[in-house]
Amino acid sequence: MTLRKFAGLGALLSVVMPGLAMAADEVAAPVLNSGDTAWMLTATALVLFMTIPGLALFYGGMVRSKNLLSVMMQCFAITGLISILWVIYGYSITFDTTGMEEGVTNFNSFIGGFGKAFLAGLTPASLTSSTALFPEAVFITFQMTFAIITPALIVGAFAERMKFSAMLIFMGVWFTLVYAPIAHMVWSGPGGLMWDWGVLDFAGGTVVHINAGIAGLVACIVLGKRKGYPTTPMAPHNLGYTLVGAAMLWIGWFGFNAGSAAAANGTAGMAMLVTQIATAAAALGWMFAEWITHGKPSALGIASGVVAGLVAITPAAGTVGPMGAIVIGLSAGVICFLCATALKRKLGYDDSLDAFGVHGIGGIVGAILTGVFAAPAVGGFGAVTDIGAQVWIQFKGVAFTVVYTAVVTFIILKVLDAVMGLRVNDEEEAVGLDLALHNERGYNL
Repeated sequence: MTLRKFAGLGALLSVVMPGLAMAADEVAAPVLNSGDTAWMLTATALVLFMTIPGLALFYGGMVRSKNLLSVMMQCFAITGLISILWVIYGYSITFDTTGMEEGVTNFNSFIGGFGKAFLAGLTPASLTSSTALFPEAVFITFQMTFAIITPALIVGAFAERMKFSAMLIFMGVWFTLVYAPIAHMVWSGPGGLMWDWGVLDFAGGTVVHINAGIAGLVACIVLGKRKGYPTTPMAPHNLGYTLVGAAMLWIGWFGFNAGSAAAANGTAGMAMLVTQIATAAAALGWMFAEWITHGKPSALGIASGVVAGLVAITPAAGTVGPMGAIVIGLSAGVICFLCATALKRKLGYDDSLDAFGVHGIGGIVGAILTGVFAAPAVGGFGAVTDIGAQVWIQFKGVAFTVVYTAVVTFIILKVLDAVMGLRVNDEEEAVGLDLALHNERGYNL
């Protein structure tokens, strides 16, 4: 071929290639996926369903009748409060990635910026990314429901004794200083502290459950025991509510875990399957452990086992296989039973509804075992090739979350106690928070 022919070919390519590039760009332009969008809309509704009415009923049935409405009121108030804070700045400081760089630890590795404050720039046409093609508005709402349920879980630790006003302020500050930073470090992407460590947390083992469980433990210790605990009987007043609430949590959790795939795909399908398997295994594990230890299985026990299994499979749902789910579920059921009964009695703290025993311990069990069962060598679907190394990474993530959450939660509570007091007085506690704080009764017979 002569030089002239080369020159002619070059001229032709100079004309054609920009057109081909433009055509490729047009083909690659993000297009909303209606299937993914429909699934994420459904998953979002399921996760909100977990808090109201699921958690409200689950916790409400376990308290004494004079405190039923107070617990339900706290769940509803938290839902309203966190929704607004999420829109104003929560979404931004959790998912704004400005200043982040993979492998570089800086201020933005711990907390996001304010570039998305007040949902700046959001339109109906905004999509989440070039890979997860559903509206950003749906992603914002989906993540909002996670931010709602996490502080609501803490309610179970200090139920029946905290001022409503103090609870509201505590939840707002805790969401800002604890939930949002941990979520950012784990989920915001390259440059996030625990993301860069390689911590596996598919749907919130560290972000939601360890976070809430440790905060609950600190809160119940700082507030002190309920009057009469542990000598005065404080039996659940309506276990029917608790079982209904547990069933709602079980159903809603499919949105929690399978929805975290952010698509209607095979990962979502496997997440749904392993969630069901682990939950069933944990329910049986708790039931048989209680049966062997106390002579009889209880309805409260199996409901607690259900939640323990749901908690434990949460960080692993996107990477473990069915057999790994059975081991994780059984382990969580037995270990959480022992921690919510024997350990609690031995240490003497008054975790009213076992927020730490179920969510804190279940989250830790699930997070550590994710490092094992995410490996393809043991039937997992993750990219884990060195189980020992991944377990160490998971342990680091757990340890960081425990220490950070415990220290910051303690500081928040002590400051609030000094400024306004955390606890109702003895008379209000004796009358019950329903009447004392809300001038209502759950039952008017």
